[in-house]
Amino acid sequence: MKKLAYILFFSVSFLLIGKRSQAQDYKTAVGLKFGAYEVGPSIKYFMDNSAALEGIIGIRDHGVVITGLYEIHQQAFGVDKLNFYYGFGGHLGSVGSGYYKRIGGDDEYYSGKHILIGADATLGLEYKIPTAPIAISLDLNPRLELARGPFFDIAPGLGLKYTF
Repeated sequence: MKKLAYILFFSVSFLLIGKRSQAQDYKTAVGLKFGAYEVGPSIKYFMDNSAALEGIIGIRDHGVVITGLYEIHQQAFGVDKLNFYYGFGGHLGSVGSGYYKRIGGDDEYYSGKHILIGADATLGLEYKIPTAPIAISLDLNPRLELARGPFFDIAPGLGLKYTF
């Protein structure tokens, strides 16, 4: 866990120190987000050339979670249409009774309905296909669950979006 914290710290530091550039080629994107816990529709809106808001409605076994993120985008590795992004936000949702898998941990059983509230972060890469209105992203999503925890985990995510 300590090693992962160091990796995240240095990755974010590298991104913050890097030169900001015209990072995006679109204003709005809608699509699907496939995460380790939830799958559902997402929308991303750029407020300027590097700052975006992203909303995700994650549907999961026995529940739903709404996540909102503020993200900073910048060009990655000097490659056109490839961007680093990082950001933070929060989630709110509910789950019903059942077993839930936790990444790197034991399954947990929830009896009855429970509220989910917590803090989220994201760190990833997004590629906008030059010849199509499609963007593909891969990211890591650290999450601190406060209402059912506290517990911390990191889940991978894949996003497919239509851009306009």
